Amino acid sequence: MFRPMRRTKQEVSREECVKILTEEKRAVLAVNGDGGYPYALPINFYYDSETDKIYFHCAKAGHKLDAMTRDDKVCFTVHNTGYQKEDWSYHVTSVIVFGRAKVMTDEAEMREKIKKFGMKYYPTEQEVDEEIRKDFPRVNFVEITIEHMTGKLVHEK
Repeated sequence: MFRPMRRTKQEVSREECVKILTEEKRAVLAVNGDGGYPYALPINFYYDSETDKIYFHCAKAGHKLDAMTRDDKVCFTVHNTGYQKEDWSYHVTSVIVFGRAKVMTDEAEMREKIKKFGMKYYPTEQEVDEEIRKDFPRVNFVEITIEHMTGKLVHEK
């Protein structure tokens, strides 16, 4: 169903993909938007290695939520900042995930995942708890079940 990587010499291991998903803070989520147009947007996210799932938040209404409700298939892309080696060009590793997105409904599970998500971005647990207390009623939390994942190291020259 999913195409194999064409440039297999540039493919990175699953462990490297997980490292990037764990360490990086920004990604691009692509959904099937209005009128069949792709809709891709930057998001913050949390990867849970225990469940092998990706989590992010969204509002209770909007283009992203409408698109995921209509079609749960998503593409999720993240890349690291890369490194330079001997010349001006960068070596960058990217991860592409194909999966299915669904809004979480179990409140206890949502609170657990939101807390982990918050700890990735906020400096203190107290700040995370305050944000959850203040905003929990206004947020949807979305879970992406990974169906296919590839990683690639490219030399941008």
